[in-house]
Amino acid sequence: MVYRYLGDRRFAYALPRALTLQILHPGNAAGLVAHVPRGLWTHKQRAVSEMIYIAYSNRDLTSVIRTAHAHVKGVDGFGDRYHALDPDLFFFQHATYVDTLFTAVETFDHRLDADERDLLYRDCCRWYAKYDISARIMPTTYHEFVEWFDDYCATRLRTSPDSDSLRERALNPNTWYPARVPSGAVRALLHPRACELLGVEVSRSDRMSLRAFTFRTTLLATLIGRHAMLIPAARHDPDN
Repeated sequence: MVYRYLGDRRFAYALPRALTLQILHPGNAAGLVAHVPRGLWTHKQRAVSEMIYIAYSNRDLTSVIRTAHAHVKGVDGFGDRYHALDPDLFFFQHATYVDTLFTAVETFDHRLDADERDLLYRDCCRWYAKYDISARIMPTTYHEFVEWFDDYCATRLRTSPDSDSLRERALNPNTWYPARVPSGAVRALLHPRACELLGVEVSRSDRMSLRAFTFRTTLLATLIGRHAMLIPAARHDPDN
């Protein structure tokens, strides 16, 4: 199921949901400010494309992940040290993508039943295993993941000077697939905790915008077919 949905451009459409949660983690926000001074969404295009390529590949690409993240470390806005390869921070980033993947499928494709949710989550666990980063905090089942993620968002996320500086860019994608999403639909796709901390009020007009955008993307997918909806990083031989 990861092969079916992760590389779909509709997952990329929902990425502001993941990024707005990520900037509310003080360590992650500090890393973005320090190591991505410009082009937040250009960086996200590169990073997510690489992530999708790894998910679809059968090659051992763990060295790519470690090399790309080894230098991302420092002190966050609250004086705490962070490192991008810390298992807690790294898994939280992965978890935001898992949450966004489920949201994208249920918004743009169909409502998942219980068995599908369990299967997709198991696939997400196998996808995470490709990074060879400690999975000691990874929940075993989808139900446990939802409980863990809700608790993490409620207790570990907070605003900081870094999140404040990233807020407008995270909410207003200026390149790649997320830039094609109307601003109202972007807001309607956000996680409730991100809305609360970033002061975003989702209006009836925003929800209508998302419904209209969903209708257009569903029609497009019907017309061009599932393979054509894949982003370039997902269109490769899995053995390469």
